[in-house]
Amino acid sequence: MTLLIIAYLGGALTILSPCILPILPFVFARAGQPFVRSTLPMLAGMAATFALVATLAAVGGSWAIRANEYGRLAAIVLLALFGASLLSPRFASTLARPIVDLGNNLLNANGGGRAAPTVKSALILGVATGLLWAPCAGPILGLVLTGAALQGANLQTTFLLAAYAAGAATSLAVALLVGGRIFAAMKRSLGLGDRIRQGLGAAVLAGVAVIALGLDTSLLSRLSYASTASLEQAVLDRLHAKPAAGAPAEVASNGVMIADAKKPFRSDLPVEGYAPSLDGAVEWLNSKPLATEQLRGKVVLVDFWTYSCINCIRTIPYVKAWAEKYADQGLVVIGVHAPEFAFEKKLDNVKKAVGDFEIGYPVAIDNDYKIWRAFENSYWPAGYLIDAEGQIRYHHFGEGNYGRTEKAIQDLLREAGSQMTSSAPVAPDAKGVEASPDLGNIRSGETYLGYEQAANFASPEGLQADAPHEYSIAEPGLNGWGLSGTWTVGKDQARLDQAGGGITYRFSARDLHLVLGPGTDGKPIRFQVTVDGKAPGADHGSDIDADGNGTVTATRLYQLVRQSGTVGARNFQIRFLDPGVQAYAFTFG
Repeated sequence: MTLLIIAYLGGALTILSPCILPILPFVFARAGQPFVRSTLPMLAGMAATFALVATLAAVGGSWAIRANEYGRLAAIVLLALFGASLLSPRFASTLARPIVDLGNNLLNANGGGRAAPTVKSALILGVATGLLWAPCAGPILGLVLTGAALQGANLQTTFLLAAYAAGAATSLAVALLVGGRIFAAMKRSLGLGDRIRQGLGAAVLAGVAVIALGLDTSLLSRLSYASTASLEQAVLDRLHAKPAAGAPAEVASNGVMIADAKKPFRSDLPVEGYAPSLDGAVEWLNSKPLATEQLRGKVVLVDFWTYSCINCIRTIPYVKAWAEKYADQGLVVIGVHAPEFAFEKKLDNVKKAVGDFEIGYPVAIDNDYKIWRAFENSYWPAGYLIDAEGQIRYHHFGEGNYGRTEKAIQDLLREAGSQMTSSAPVAPDAKGVEASPDLGNIRSGETYLGYEQAANFASPEGLQADAPHEYSIAEPGLNGWGLSGTWTVGKDQARLDQAGGGITYRFSARDLHLVLGPGTDGKPIRFQVTVDGKAPGADHGSDIDADGNGTVTATRLYQLVRQSGTVGARNFQIRFLDPGVQAYAFTFG
């Protein structure tokens, strides 16, 4: 029930996000129509269609992607006719002759004919609008889709997506009711009914043109990358926690503690429940298998991570520093490696990553997500602190807030009887890809190259699922990307079929990273990077030289750009000199 509430509130917040703009003309074209017979069926059709398509996208294959593309084309044609009929009642009447049923439905839906709007016509327009709706994948929708990817197709996924869509439909309905009153007042006082109708028709046609030309994604990315992420994250943080009854809401105190020497120290961290079992790992690195019972009396930090996740990588220096600093005080750190991509399930890849990051604490390989599900986790990275009695007392999702987490560690160690003295928080000397992000200058976000989650694809050929195809790309807009050469785009990665192909991305951030891997034969793959058409020079990342040369030797995250001066929008291009490379995702810092 909690997740359903979260999903509903996340959908309601989309009214504040630029990603809702392309469908607003279609929704406000219903202003002034009867709510029950016109507006409500349209919003219901839109929500139901989005939930269905999003479910298919979350768990389906290439056939679902192609079906959605055909549906999108049909929706564009349908709504273009609808907009034209708003502009001209004569056109609506003419349209009704060759396609009587469809024409009458459209005419009734926009109020241009004599008949009253019908539930059927409004529902048709709602279905068409739902096919065009592509809301921002903020934290809440990301939570739903991540769960679908990890747990497979189930009714819960559909219910959550339906709740998300219902939330968006609710906020649109409220806006429409307010808009309807404004339009009605304008009609009464100014007699602008025809002009309003024609203006709405023009807005609908403009919206259809923008979506059909693929301009909506680049325009919206310019408006706001952050979107409603901060609001959605606040909802998640408020509703995800499960403190015990009567427990305080704060997760850790940042103030000065005054201890009573006669009483044992007791932290004010809330009890969130007993820690679940650590059984289910397919392998343990740096340790024999550890059971929850063995850890009683110790304070345990369980850190969920995966080795190609940039947010996890930037957290590792702090987790290592805590493991070293507090080991003698009774802290045990356990890394739970839960893979996002298929290549992260390969034990040899994880072993190499553990060695490269110089991780010495125990790592549980959770390829089957049994520990992940036991903790009801949905994030990378995610940290859970367990006290000496086996109770979860603190959690943190994502990177950052290191001072608060370390304060929570100290609190629980003192509660367990440690006589540790106060000390400054750790300040690891993180370099290269492990360095903290430049949050003030990030305008680009994580971008997947596989068709299941791809967005802002700017090559004019469009993504072709699971088949070799020749692509081209010229000048994408901000946060747009494209392929050049012959590629086969799969569910979670794009594979280069012939040497000489490349990837172009228009980004704005200090750092650009790309998850890359060699082909099935494992041979190294040479590549060359340019920034604004030139060698990167001082702006090169840690995995290339100043001339932009690098080699893919293992499947991992590669840092390709680190801007040394003023951060601004730049054109990134990578060209591969050998075939077979597999590209997974861009991340930024």
